[in-house]
Amino acid sequence: MKAINREVLLAASIVALVLAVGARAPVFVTGASLTNLLTDSTLLIMLALAQMFVIVTRGIDLSVASNLALSGMLAAQLASRNPDLPLAVVVLAAAAVGLVLGLVNGYLIGYLELPAIVVTLGTMSVYRGLVFVLSGGAWVSSHQMPADFIAFPLTRLLGVTHLVWIAGAAILAAWYLACHSRFGRDLYAVGNAPSCARYVGIPMARRLLWTYGLSGLVAGLCGYLWVARYAVAYTEIAYGFEFTVIAACVIGGISIAGGTGSVAGAVLGALFLAVIGNALPVMKISPFWQSALTGIVILAAVLINARDRKHAGRQILPLHLDNPAPARSAA
Repeated sequence: MKAINREVLLAASIVALVLAVGARAPVFVTGASLTNLLTDSTLLIMLALAQMFVIVTRGIDLSVASNLALSGMLAAQLASRNPDLPLAVVVLAAAAVGLVLGLVNGYLIGYLELPAIVVTLGTMSVYRGLVFVLSGGAWVSSHQMPADFIAFPLTRLLGVTHLVWIAGAAILAAWYLACHSRFGRDLYAVGNAPSCARYVGIPMARRLLWTYGLSGLVAGLCGYLWVARYAVAYTEIAYGFEFTVIAACVIGGISIAGGTGSVAGAVLGALFLAVIGNALPVMKISPFWQSALTGIVILAAVLINARDRKHAGRQILPLHLDNPAPARSAA
């Protein structure tokens, strides 16, 4: 199954799912409901795009939700203690903290060549613990936050919330990086054949450093957007959300084995999970079923990915036999 076909089928599945839920509960397909669905999916889309670049290099970032939580808590405390501070400074501070945390992962993985899953599993716990240390276990509630801090994500520009505009800009930036930049081409080369990438002179350590830095930067920005969107900051912000982000990537056809994935796949995978998450309450189905349904979809996606890789592997031999060399005559 070609990548384009995979993405078309996933898009068709999303449309079919929306229509099916709408047939059962017409309120789900109203303009207001679909607008809320799109807004609710924005943070997952942004994080899935950043995670896509990490997974393409045969890596993984399990610390993304903890990074988001720490950056969001810092932004909330900074704004609540300095209400006159410009919002841009608060947002930049959250993004900068996320970037630094991501660069820590990138340095350990790229320059010290430590396994990504071990490094990010460790930093996931460290960053989550720092959230508690920073806050002392206390919440930052909406009445402690400045009005503009809370209002920004859902403020509308040309009828569309800032969250949607920011996610749209993230999609365009990710598309440019993946398809039209040397940085993106190098990441796919690293994921497909690390030894060859090193042999041809790709600076792998530097590429990994900034790939995880990019993941951290996006997590830091989403930390502010998450806290402002829900008008509360607490120690368990986005707890376990890293697995939802990874699930969105896998469903979108981004191979955990590296070297394969697209921006469209990451976006569609995130939208698919967002539709499921928003459809269950409308259908009056227990939210606990969301984990089960997500798990089933992930397993199906993994099976499809494995089949596609086997099929691609079987195609390699005939490609080299199209013009076989003539047999030498016996001496």
